[in-house]
Amino acid sequence: MKSPEHAALGSVASLLLVAALPISIPVEAALLVAYGVLLSVFVDLDHFVVARYLAGDWSHFRRCVADPKFAFTEQESVFDGVDTQTLETLRLLSHLLLGGAWVGLLGLVRPVYALFTAGVLYVHVVADLLRDADVA
Repeated sequence: MKSPEHAALGSVASLLLVAALPISIPVEAALLVAYGVLLSVFVDLDHFVVARYLAGDWSHFRRCVADPKFAFTEQESVFDGVDTQTLETLRLLSHLLLGGAWVGLLGLVRPVYALFTAGVLYVHVVADLLRDADVA
């Protein structure tokens, strides 16, 4: 799924979660929505670590850093030359491992933030799975 789609879903999920969770301070709610949208998009940076593992170098990451416009407008070409089936599996595994660790840490500090983060990441992973299955 492309970044703008994740941002849109992250916005909806964040707004619904802020409404459902016990968050009463408007500034805190606004910051959580912004965090949720950013999390929805930037959790995908782990794809570069997976691509580095599969390709043996950081060429995909370097190309996107050198040309950020390419990274957002040509997302279907970002990982050219990498086995996409393996990349798809490992990127989802990476989301689950990193997301689970982050949710666990947040749970120790502020459980409501952990629930919020878990909800946003759940929507992100389900969206990826639906796209991979050509359902959405």
